[in-house]
Amino acid sequence: MKKNIVNRNVIIPVLGSLFLLCGPGQVFAQSTQYSVQAGDSMWKIAVRYEIGLSELAKANPQIQNLRLIYPGQKVFIPNIDSIKALETEVIRLVNVERSKKGLQQLKQNWEVCRVARYKSQDMIDKGYFAHESPTYGSPFKMMESFGIRFSAAAENIAYGQQTPQEVMNSWMNSAGHRSNILSPSYLEIGVGAAKDSEGNIHWTQMFIKPL
Repeated sequence: MKKNIVNRNVIIPVLGSLFLLCGPGQVFAQSTQYSVQAGDSMWKIAVRYEIGLSELAKANPQIQNLRLIYPGQKVFIPNIDSIKALETEVIRLVNVERSKKGLQQLKQNWEVCRVARYKSQDMIDKGYFAHESPTYGSPFKMMESFGIRFSAAAENIAYGQQTPQEVMNSWMNSAGHRSNILSPSYLEIGVGAAKDSEGNIHWTQMFIKPL
């Protein structure tokens, strides 16, 4: 099915800079210990805790082969609750704006959130601010490479706003970004946030109409 690609927009915050410094990968200050059960795989554990496999691998450098885990082995689950709270609040604010227009609420898709989070982190790691990633390509190719299937999709990105309300204000004050947020074409949303080494937040919204 031909995909309907709508409004690929970039926002440059008034109080931000487009120049980015490459920072270190995301650091997890806290983690939870999980004991591997019979039938577990690292992928199943990642899905259970709604985190990415790469995030799980980063928190467990002692596991050299992710395909080989055994019952009783300890796996550290990275605590990204503070990041997830920012993402969830952005989604809530998106649905507040959609409600004002009588539009259907967007359903949060944790797998799309994971992809959006990777995109935000990739912008930090590779020092760019653009829809086209040197690592993953376009946002549409990126979503497809992570197994996200859709008939329509869009992406908003932002950098420099420190709160969900600030970034939503910026997006809503931009016609192109606002049209993505208020589009009736999409049914699900993922939001990903990542902090660079200086504490600046990079934001990604991904909208899809799933197949």
